[in-house]
Parts: sequence; C-alpha cells; structure tokens
Amino acid sequence: MKITMEPIGVVKSTRSDVTDDDWDRERVHIELDARFGTDALAGLDTFSHVEVVFFMDRVEPAKIETGARHPRNNPDWPAVGIFAQRGKNRPNRIGTTIGRVLRVEGRCVHLEGLDAVDGTPVLDIKPWVRDFGPRGAVSQPAWMDALMTEYWKR
Repeated sequence: MKITMEPIGVVKSTRSDVTDDDWDRERVHIELDARFGTDALAGLDTFSHVEVVFFMDRVEPAKIETGARHPRNNPDWPAVGIFAQRGKNRPNRIGTTIGRVLRVEGRCVHLEGLDAVDGTPVLDIKPWVRDFGPRGAVSQPAWMDALMTEYWKR
C-alpha cells in the first residue's frame, strides 16, 4: 500500500539547523497553504496547545534507522529500537510535537516549543485535548529523562 500526503502548510522559523535541545525558546508560526481560508483555523485560538504532525524532510533516506541504536549515539544509554525512541531518523520521517498556541492570525498559527525547523512541511494540526492524553500512570526509562533535560530548556 502506498500513502501519499500533501502538506497543509509550512513552518516559518529563525532556526534552520536540525540540532537538538533548547526548543522552548523557539517562537515559530505555521503558515497554511493558500488553498485554505482563514476559517480553517477558526476557534483554534481557544485551545492552549496544538499537536503538529510534520514531515522531517531534511533526514536523508540513507540515514533512516530500522533497528536498534543508542539514542543520540550515546553508549551510556541502552540500544533501543527506533520505535522506542523519538529520533528523527525514523522510517517514515514523521514528527509530532505539542506546541503552545500564542495566537492565530489569518492563515498563521503562532507557536512556542515546536521542534521543527524553517521550511518543514506540516501534514496536520490538531487541537490538544487533554482527554486524548494518557490515562493512568505514565512511565519512561531513566535514559529518556537524561536525554530530555536540555530538550525544552530556554
């Protein structure tokens, strides 16, 4: 089965380097494609957060991982499968992030904390609804706690 998607918009940011960490300092906006009117975003400003689905187009197909590896190539962390981490070298190069809505203007959604660089194609925007969040206790391994200490740092 082949799946074809067309981006709904693009990320506009001052950050163009695909580097890790310090993402909460990023203030970006998503500009919807001209085929959408401003009514496509009507009511989105009443939500505090959105989930953005994007295509990590800067990942070279030759660098895609399909097995296990050490996250960030850190040998102190265990080798885990690509589906047990959120690394960018994923088989379908799809990223998701929950960003804070700052405002909506015309066909643009202004966000804080989106870990996508300038020019990244956006596949979808969904309002973050707390009832779709985890139910019950949430856990993650210590290596992920260590990895994330600088990720959202300002």
